[in-house]
Amino acid sequence: MSAPPVRVVQFTDTHLFADRGGTLRGIDTLASLQATLQQAAAHIRDAALILVTGDLVHDEAGGYAHFRGIFGALGRPIVTLPGNHDDVPAMQRALRGAPFQYCGHADFSAWRIVMLDSVKPGSADGIVGAQTLQALRQSLQDCADRHVLICLHHQPIPMRSRWLDTVGLENSADFFATLDAHRHVRAVLWGHVHQSYDAQRAGVRLLATPSTCAQFLPHSDDFAIDPRPPAYRILELLDNGQINTEVIWLRQ
Repeated sequence: MSAPPVRVVQFTDTHLFADRGGTLRGIDTLASLQATLQQAAAHIRDAALILVTGDLVHDEAGGYAHFRGIFGALGRPIVTLPGNHDDVPAMQRALRGAPFQYCGHADFSAWRIVMLDSVKPGSADGIVGAQTLQALRQSLQDCADRHVLICLHHQPIPMRSRWLDTVGLENSADFFATLDAHRHVRAVLWGHVHQSYDAQRAGVRLLATPSTCAQFLPHSDDFAIDPRPPAYRILELLDNGQINTEVIWLRQ
């Protein structure tokens, strides 16, 4: 008999400020997050864990207090990884202890979920450093009997958007070489791009998720805002390695 699916809810790019009324591109990011979480309440109740894939704050470490208060009250395990707008040491201090986990991995049923730090200090683009790549290899070797979902902030593939493709993962070739050597990787999931994406590469699902605040216009040569609303992603990780997933847009 197959085990029940592992249910995961992903939120990304919350961009919180120290000021509760802080705005990004005209959007109150805290209010937008709260509205998104309210709509996602039923999915959160059913989730094995909540995944937040970077840019928790917008260059202001004071925003982590809001993040901790809001997500800590959800009653679910919260796994996080940093984005280019995060202050990594401050994020680690603010989110120390249950129910929060910073990077590393989490095992559920037939699955391992791996969270990577792709932050390149002082830069908007990203890199999976040599030490992180080695830790990824070891983690994959240690779970050869499990399916694997790998999560990071920066996109490892071109998004067909000239400006956005300058701030992706710098060493995507090294990253994919590691994945290609381990055939039990089923999907890669990221944030950063403020838009939805779903494709395949060598049998691996490639997924990007929109922000809980403002979105970027897909396939735009120059920076442009997409008027679509905030969103989040739900995932069902099946015992056979398949993934059912959907992006849920905030009702307006």
